[in-house]
Amino acid sequence: MESSKPVAALGTKPRRRPKKTLEYLKDFAFAIPALAALVLFIYYPLVNSFYLSFTDWNMTRPVKNWVGIENYEWLINSDTFYKVLGITFTYTILDVFLTLGIGLALALLFNVSSKSFGFMRAIIFMPNYISMVVVSMVFLWIFNAQYGFVNLVLNMLGLNKVEWLLNPRTALWVLIIVSIWKGVGFVMIIFISGLRSIPLDYYEASSIDGATKWVQFRKITLPLLSPITLFLVITNFISSMQVFQSVDVMTNGGPLEATKVMVYWIYTMAFSDFRIGRASALVIIFFFIIILLTALQMYISRKKVHYEG
Repeated sequence: MESSKPVAALGTKPRRRPKKTLEYLKDFAFAIPALAALVLFIYYPLVNSFYLSFTDWNMTRPVKNWVGIENYEWLINSDTFYKVLGITFTYTILDVFLTLGIGLALALLFNVSSKSFGFMRAIIFMPNYISMVVVSMVFLWIFNAQYGFVNLVLNMLGLNKVEWLLNPRTALWVLIIVSIWKGVGFVMIIFISGLRSIPLDYYEASSIDGATKWVQFRKITLPLLSPITLFLVITNFISSMQVFQSVDVMTNGGPLEATKVMVYWIYTMAFSDFRIGRASALVIIFFFIIILLTALQMYISRKKVHYEG
């Protein structure tokens, strides 16, 4: 009996695998709305801002004259640029450091599974759902110089009233307090989720070795929370650098430009001074500053972030 030969040897063509191009197109179609939104609301405005940064367009006339790098030179040589950048960095550093520090402390305090502690966590997290405009208007009343709640308490204690939003030394701190009050609940919840993901075996083994609570916090809790901490640092850093609504509602960049942050300066330069070219150049510079600082944070944190497993 003759041995059977492979089908290919008999001259028949091997059956081709069904093409999956149509399936890939179907899968890609689900991402089209999100990609269209990214292109329309992020990439196109960014590219258009880059083009406008080389023009002198001021919104009062349709002509966009090409001026090259004049707008960038004006910004680099402007003292206001460095002043506003310094205020923005000051606000961001204080806001990120205090929000994460208070959020971690609250997470350690409320990391208990009980109804009462769950209710307290919900109360602290609730401001995260409130619009920043609403929060700013509430704190505008709380820190009002004449009839604000804070000055009322100071008066009851026999202390002098403080013009919180009219004093260059205190206005920026008020904005930081507003940001902390609104965002600390979210940070707390994220840290609590990180704390509950740490195996209890680590703490039990360290207790047997005689480690104190402080040693456990430094050697176990903080290292294992480092991935979450990095995430919160980067997200809060980017958010704080772009602060606008609280400044617009509460201080308008004052007093004496003490709260004139970068995004608010871009807004006033574009829609009050109608200097779209300069505002676009400032947008591009600010965009690259955020990108570089974020990349620097990730680079520095590579050796300090510990991933379990």
